[in-house]
Amino acid sequence: MGDKRKQNAEHSSVLHSTLGGLQTEPIAVKLIENESEIPDGAVRPFRDYGTHMAMCQAFALVRRERRTIYCDREGEWCWAPLVAFGLCESDEGTEAFDILTSVVGVRDKDAAAKFFANFPRLPYGKYAGVLLAPLSDCGFEPDVTLIYFDNNSQLRGAALAVKSRTGSLISTQLDAIDSCAYACVATINSGEYRVTIPDIGEHERAMAGENEIILSVPHGKLAELTESLSVLDSSGMGFANWKRVMTYDFQRPKFYDDVFRTWGL
Repeated sequence: MGDKRKQNAEHSSVLHSTLGGLQTEPIAVKLIENESEIPDGAVRPFRDYGTHMAMCQAFALVRRERRTIYCDREGEWCWAPLVAFGLCESDEGTEAFDILTSVVGVRDKDAAAKFFANFPRLPYGKYAGVLLAPLSDCGFEPDVTLIYFDNNSQLRGAALAVKSRTGSLISTQLDAIDSCAYACVATINSGEYRVTIPDIGEHERAMAGENEIILSVPHGKLAELTESLSVLDSSGMGFANWKRVMTYDFQRPKFYDDVFRTWGL
């Protein structure tokens, strides 16, 4: 656990240093099957505070105050995490499915039912809860890591690092609500990077900033992201090297000149 904690702290340090300093700490997310996996000192909101909270509020406490929090059905105050993480039953044919289908924001009833049937979720009853910890002080391998960028420029830097390392672009679908489900569960299910907009509830109740945007890093890919960010940074193509210039006939990278020459330009 000590080696993993050190490794995660190094990943966190690289993310902060190569992206101009993140205002909040990346969140390490782990699915818990047995509560014996919960580390000592982890906060359980209902048990320890005598209150419920939405998962996005737990996100806020982890990334802003660096607390470690365990979320389960007892302490959860929002429907979306209960559905997405399989903590309550909501499949077709259940009363919960019918209730939620009517409020997903799709006017056509059949389309709403189809949309909710495809909502990102984990198998009902497989997991007891969800452990959230600051990446900089985390002794486990995250199932997904959430990085809240303060602006689109930081996201652009991370997207370049993903492309540089994998040769692939980040593919995502954007929704206005249920950011916990899309940022975590959709990524866990696909095993791919994705971008998520902090949703209305996260903005209103968990103080997510209007310019913040989330990059989800799937299990096992945190090292490739931080290594690629470090390579770009050392080669002069990273976030810190970007400058705003409005000079015409500006100095171009050599490959620009090479390819223009092949076109006779």
